[in-house]
Amino acid sequence: LISKTVKFSGMDISDLSAAGLIEKDVNEDVMWAWSYPTVDDEVREMIMRKCCLSSQWIEKEAAADSRPLIPFAFSHFGRTWYYVRTSSTQTVDSEHVLDKVTHVSLVLLTKDFNPEKYETLAGILLHAYLTTGDASHIVEGFLSVFTRGVCPNPNGDQFQVKAFDVRKAYIASSIKDVINMFGVETILIYTALLLKKRVAVFHPDLLPLLRIIRALPVLVWQRQNWNILYPHVEINEVEVADLKSASLYVAGFVDPAIESHTELYDLFVNVPGNSISVAPHAKGWCFECLVVN
Repeated sequence: LISKTVKFSGMDISDLSAAGLIEKDVNEDVMWAWSYPTVDDEVREMIMRKCCLSSQWIEKEAAADSRPLIPFAFSHFGRTWYYVRTSSTQTVDSEHVLDKVTHVSLVLLTKDFNPEKYETLAGILLHAYLTTGDASHIVEGFLSVFTRGVCPNPNGDQFQVKAFDVRKAYIASSIKDVINMFGVETILIYTALLLKKRVAVFHPDLLPLLRIIRALPVLVWQRQNWNILYPHVEINEVEVADLKSASLYVAGFVDPAIESHTELYDLFVNVPGNSISVAPHAKGWCFECLVVN
């Protein structure tokens, strides 16, 4: 998408790859409205399907008797991280310039894991679009960050890439919460990660799932590799194929059907059930763990 490498104060700031807009109109129709510079069709369709504005998401959430707007979410597909910031068009204190649009999601595609950095940047770019209805303001902000590592912020502060240390992103979610939840069985997760096994994490609600799953690589802190995370995966041909292309992963699912797909994991973590189980084909590696499944 964008291959040029740009350096800023010794830091690689070319991690931004693309931006996009998803809009929901007054007729409840949802469409991918704009991209810069471009987003592959497969990636666009996958993000659209999982966006909280989509009909598929609404149907799934309605079945769970829950329909909250998800203001920010993120996940990983292939070698790309994507971050989605969503807002109602009624939230800005200015003339309603998008009179036929009710909600907008701004999508950022990047090479790196740093949810706090991209939540902030996406918020700035989304605000610019909501207040003007002009996507050229997104391009201006995007290119400013891409080339200089900075971007004006409506609140008066300047967004700076260097202000978002990735190590803070690594510890933003507490591993203590995981240990308190699973107790001594946490050693199963630690062992699976240490031995580079495949871990599936289930929670029916996306936001708690994202919070928990991003903490797990802390257990093998010495590797500092958060690219093993695939925080929100759906069980379909495209995403399963992408997952299988990775020999090691920690994948998050909101679909309880994942438990029956033992071919996709060695260890299954059921968050609401406070339980951890080892797939039948993987019993051997955990034989000497403190907890035997």
